Amino acid sequence: MSKLFNPENVGGLKPLDYPTKILMAWGEAIDGNDQIRDWLIKNGYRELGLFSYALRNSDSAKKWLAENGYAHLLAVINGGEGNKKAIQWLYLAGYDILASMARTIDGDEEGFKWLIGHNHKIFGLLARKMMVVKDMIEDDNRDPHKINF
Repeated sequence: MSKLFNPENVGGLKPLDYPTKILMAWGEAIDGNDQIRDWLIKNGYRELGLFSYALRNSDSAKKWLAENGYAHLLAVINGGEGNKKAIQWLYLAGYDILASMARTIDGDEEGFKWLIGHNHKIFGLLARKMMVVKDMIEDDNRDPHKINF
């Protein structure tokens, strides 16, 4: 089992404790595998499936995460979008892995190095996958051929 952090420091947050195969499935969902995303949602890992939607800017998925004990996952997305307060909140709450993932998503190489250096390779890989998604969204938002006037 891979335990991300100890949720005792922040009230109301649900623990994130998943077998490696579920973390790998989460990575596939992040990559855009709709079948695996839907499987996660239907098989007890709703937060991970909805995270994939939230990562792609679904307001309803973000709201669900915030209202159902997964604000720490939402903070990863917000931190990955440049919100330094979200990253600081994760650190202050003791969620160093999630904070480093958020830093990695935001392009901070030191966050990735920390994950790898502390033997959290799977979380480094997941963060890089998230970074690719966020970068693609950012590129689409900057591409004048894709902007809807």
